[in-house]
Amino acid sequence: MRILGPMLLAASPALAEPPALGLPIDCTLGETCFIQNYVDADPGPEGADFTCGPLTYDGHKGTDFALPSFAAMEAGVTVLGAAPGMVVAIRDGMPDTGRDGTPPDVLAGKDCGNGVVVDHGDGWQTQYCHMKQGSIAVARGDRVEAGTPLGEVGYSGNTQFPHVHLSLRQDDRVVDPFNTDGAVTCGVDDGPQDDLWSTPIGYVSAGLIAVGMDSGVPAYDAIKAGDAAHGTLPADIPALVGWAYAFGGQAGDIVDIALTDPSGALFYRHEAALDKGQAQFFRAAGKRTPPGGWADGDWIVDARILRGGAVLDAMRATVRIGG
Repeated sequence: MRILGPMLLAASPALAEPPALGLPIDCTLGETCFIQNYVDADPGPEGADFTCGPLTYDGHKGTDFALPSFAAMEAGVTVLGAAPGMVVAIRDGMPDTGRDGTPPDVLAGKDCGNGVVVDHGDGWQTQYCHMKQGSIAVARGDRVEAGTPLGEVGYSGNTQFPHVHLSLRQDDRVVDPFNTDGAVTCGVDDGPQDDLWSTPIGYVSAGLIAVGMDSGVPAYDAIKAGDAAHGTLPADIPALVGWAYAFGGQAGDIVDIALTDPSGALFYRHEAALDKGQAQFFRAAGKRTPPGGWADGDWIVDARILRGGAVLDAMRATVRIGG
């Protein structure tokens, strides 16, 4: 096992400019993955992303591309090389048990978990962390291109959710690929002119990860695992509950959950404001069996997140009840 860390190859070809970065993960942003955290842009003890927003934490040194569930991780999502270069370090063999499930002596000094470091020349490197045990598909000395499979997204190292952490450095200095000039405009993304993404990636301050329906309020662990969404439910369920799983919540955000019956009529609606900011959270609302029982057919849950009256994100799911 090779320890990940700052390494340079003297033979690496020099680049006059920083590398243009592709997505380090084989997914569709906003659909099958999302960005949970950005580089910490606050030099003090507090954390703030490059828009002064809360999608980071103190000392965070990369961009976290997250999956919607552990089920997605288990199915397999490929980590991709973000730019051409040479593999200079790898680590494999750490369990996919995250921060809370990994013994402290195993985790000590290995926050990145399983991962890969790629050198791009001229002092530029990318590091890919929290990869799945046994999935590393490259070896030290391999040449890779943008899009080369490096392994799979996992849950190894110091993490609380399945994701790949991409860190970009030049001469061991952390560089935010969303904000290379270091200028911060609070409340907005100042545009792609100082980004390093080959295809621009817009800043998303909050969003829905998944929505679904169950016969009661599901356990949060079931939602995170990907086990709380159902395509069908029996006609004798005691209640119908819609739930919404989201990220980037801020105090005052409204979570709106609406249930619609098979005729298209609104069955139930619930709005609630968040009392504090939360990196990830879920809310649920529903009703018990109506007089006469549940109508057979497709029931719909619509969930929205609103901030200052504006809709940040919306998502819909359908469940069939009865025949």
